[in-house]
Amino acid sequence: MATDQKWKKTALLVIDMQKDFILPEGAMRVDGGLAIVPNVRTAVETARRRGILVIWVVREHDPLGRDVELFRKHLYSDGKPKPTSKGSVGAQLVDGLVITEEDYKLVKTRFSAFFATHLHSFLQGSGINSLVVIGVQTPNCIRQTVFDAVAYNYQSVSVIVDATAAATPDIHAANVFDMKNVGVATPTLQEWCRD
Repeated sequence: MATDQKWKKTALLVIDMQKDFILPEGAMRVDGGLAIVPNVRTAVETARRRGILVIWVVREHDPLGRDVELFRKHLYSDGKPKPTSKGSVGAQLVDGLVITEEDYKLVKTRFSAFFATHLHSFLQGSGINSLVVIGVQTPNCIRQTVFDAVAYNYQSVSVIVDATAAATPDIHAANVFDMKNVGVATPTLQEWCRD
């Protein structure tokens, strides 16, 4: 598919849309996550039509928890489910979301998609200077990734507000407010699709 020139320097980051974060029985469930799945799917489809690079950012951990944050170590102790451990069902994308050959998958082990990953160099090598961010959850992985993108001086950083979610609408709104205050655009899915 030919890339629309307007979008050729833009990437869509789809963050943590994995079963352990999204499904009601998920070990790390984000209460607002399931409701945004249709909007995430629409945003991905729109990005692909526009020729925007789609990057699936997923959290995958060592099943023994050797690469998790200290505050999560207890989740990897014996006899407990191992959230988003590599190869587990919980680490898979939720049904209806699929990584295609043209997409890119990036594995992270912390909140920010930039922390201890090669995301920045990959984006630079791909000629990307604008980011659109969707997924879960707003106060953690979305916010940290967005603030790092701002620190790296990406020309445009957007968060599609109804294709991102948090545990509560109030938490989501407060974090969107903070991101707007550092120059991040916060369109609705409808507004972004109309753009």
